[in-house]
Formats: sequence, structure tokens, C-alpha cells
Amino acid sequence: MSEPADFDGFVEARSAVLLRAAWLLTGDWQQAEDLLQTALAKTFLAWSRIEPGREEPYVRRVLFTTYATWWRRSWRGEQPVAVLEERDLHDAHAEVELRAAVLSALKRLPRRQRATVVLRYYCDLSVDETAEALGCSVGTVKSQAAKGLARLRASGLADALQEESHP
Repeated sequence: MSEPADFDGFVEARSAVLLRAAWLLTGDWQQAEDLLQTALAKTFLAWSRIEPGREEPYVRRVLFTTYATWWRRSWRGEQPVAVLEERDLHDAHAEVELRAAVLSALKRLPRRQRATVVLRYYCDLSVDETAEALGCSVGTVKSQAAKGLARLRASGLADALQEESHP
């Protein structure tokens, strides 16, 4: 069993990676921060029951479950616009346009495909780990990843997404 003190170290070590995954899901830094904070708060309550070495898969599962729950509750809250406002994406590597194009392509994927693609190719999880994080079968992960990548290839951004997974 992990000690609560280990939680602080985990958060310090893994928050940046988890925040980027949350941003890829939400497309908005503030929503991503809220999503991660909510997932970490839920995880903290269960921290003593999480097996050592299984902390990150647990947090990812909570992150994606929370994301799906938020989507179901607030889907009507999104308002599509013809032109996106320019945003500060905190990009220190001068790849803002590429990241915006990747995010735009990801937003066009259905939520299940987007979550699968983010976990498999950004978070670099195996098919089994992705299935565990999403609470679905290995076959579902494979089919959702294939469909998602096909849509990204059609938009010309599949290779860009794989480059983004290793900034």
C-alpha cells in the first residue's frame, strides 16, 4: 500500500504528462487543469488502496472516466465557432501551428476514438493498458485506434500526432 506522502511525489513527477493528456482530450488548458485536479482529488481519496507501481494507470483511468462523465453532463455547453480564437498554448518550441492542427484533428474524432488515440500514441500505453484505462476490451481498443488513425491519416495529421507524442 502506498503512503499518502508518496502521493505528493507522484503528483510532482507525473503531473506535467497527465496535464498534457488532459489537454489533448479537452482542447483547453483551463479545462485540462480542472480535469486533472479532479482526477487527482479522486485518486487521493483512494491512494492507500492503490497497489505500488499501479498509481499512474489508476490515475489515467480516473482521468478518462472523469472526462467521459463531464462530456455526458456538459455536451450541450460547447458552442462551435467558425474561427477559433488564438490561444496561448504554452508552447516554448515554436510548434504552435502544428499543435493546433493536431488538436483540431483530434477534436473531430469521436470521443472514444480520441481517448484511445491519446492513450495509445501520446501516453504510449500498450493495447492492454489502454483497454484497462478505458474499461473496454482489447478488440475495442484495436478497432477504435485503427478508425481514429484512419481519420487522422485522411486529414494528413497521423504522422504529426506521433511526433507530438514525444516532445
